[in-house]
Amino acid sequence: MRVVAQRVQEASVTVAGQVVGRIGRGLLLLVGVTPEDTAGDITWLVRKLTTLRIFPDADGVMNQPIAAVQGEMLAVSQFTLYASTRKGARPSWSRAAPPELAQPLFDAFVRELSAVLGKPVPTGVFGAHMQVALVNDGPVTLILDSKNPE
Repeated sequence: MRVVAQRVQEASVTVAGQVVGRIGRGLLLLVGVTPEDTAGDITWLVRKLTTLRIFPDADGVMNQPIAAVQGEMLAVSQFTLYASTRKGARPSWSRAAPPELAQPLFDAFVRELSAVLGKPVPTGVFGAHMQVALVNDGPVTLILDSKNPE
């Protein structure tokens, strides 16, 4: 699994003109899934995301995890995170999991994240055309990949 995590002041996702998910201060998570992903990938990402010390402390130093600032998370499924652009100008999506595999893993990720965070994690609509709006804070943007843990 691959996640692009953006620290935000606020973020929302809209489908067909309706806001389906919205948060204030916290993390916007763009989530990509491969056919090889497992429950272990989910657990690693959830632990990493909930313990990352990327929110400022009283001195303005990035030293606080999301729980310390009562932050929220918004998760949006995004198969394009596994695009391959090696050949030609048209990306290949062959590394991304097909919807019948990706959706259950994405849903499990959101459930585990909600349980560890102790609050609901709003999402977009899986497979829908979405508009994502955010006010990036910092900007702070991290790429986490469970197959390449750094």
